[in-house]
Amino acid sequence: MKHVTIVGATGAVGAELLAILADRGVDASRLRLFASSRSAGRRVDHPGGSIVVESADETALRDAFAWSDVVYLAANGRVSRRLAPIAVAASCTVIDHSSAFRGDPGCPLVVCGVNDEVLDGFEGPGVIANPNCSTIIALAAIAPLRRLGRLVRLTVCTYQAISGAGAEAMVELEAQARAWASGHALPTTRLGRQGIFNVFNHDSEVDSAGVNLEERKLEIESRRILAQPELRVSSTCVRVPVMRAHSEAIHVEFDGPVDPTEARTILSEAPGLELVDAPEDRRFPEPIHATGRDDVLVGRIRRDPGVPDGRGLALFAVGDQLRKGAALNAVQIADAIESRGR
Repeated sequence: MKHVTIVGATGAVGAELLAILADRGVDASRLRLFASSRSAGRRVDHPGGSIVVESADETALRDAFAWSDVVYLAANGRVSRRLAPIAVAASCTVIDHSSAFRGDPGCPLVVCGVNDEVLDGFEGPGVIANPNCSTIIALAAIAPLRRLGRLVRLTVCTYQAISGAGAEAMVELEAQARAWASGHALPTTRLGRQGIFNVFNHDSEVDSAGVNLEERKLEIESRRILAQPELRVSSTCVRVPVMRAHSEAIHVEFDGPVDPTEARTILSEAPGLELVDAPEDRRFPEPIHATGRDDVLVGRIRRDPGVPDGRGLALFAVGDQLRKGAALNAVQIADAIESRGR
């Protein structure tokens, strides 16, 4: 990886991208950072020297894209749709965090460790879509179980951290905790409601069928990433007062009988996962233990009694939404492309 530009560098995902790139030895001289005018001029400490955050105006971005090899777009879909073609025209590989390109059949949608093979035919420049965070965490846990048989149905209930709503929501949750402790009115500018000591529907639009956008993303993206257009997928997605790391209760139905003991062995050996499944100690995955970790924690592995003929498994997965659920997966995509080009 030579030169990198991050658009949306001061947001929650952008900050995590910077931390991961620092761990990989990408120093300040190889980075250009962009954000809205509110953050322009801010200095960000990074190995090799601090970096000045630039205002995301088109002239400066075109100059940065001409210099860059990889562009991470950590902004909204409107920004991505405008900037991605400009970056591609400048011969960049673009890894996009928004939903702008996830439904484009010509754009790879990748969870590293699940469907890396779709990158085999990728010849940059071009755009690669980073899937939704809840999809990434769910499929990281589910995909290794395909060794047991063909998947027939997935039912997923997600308990999503405030980090998925962005850096401002994280700040507001902390502010609500302080206000609650001091007996003051809770700030609700970003969340629109009390978040602390509460669980509420995922903060995305609900369609005419009663499905919120997060649930629809998990359904559509899972089918595409697993290359199973006929797969039955249902989900319920809610926000919980956890700072970061999403938790997901997953029920998987197979086309034949499966053995929970074999499933446990498979998951314990799968790269990118850590088995946390000790009933005798009541030790199972918890978001506080996944925070800041690259691995997705999996546990509570058992037979699903609601599926006949022993064809069902239930499990619980927890992953850091800002790492494997977002920034880490994007960096892993860039690493995979670079390794294929050697």
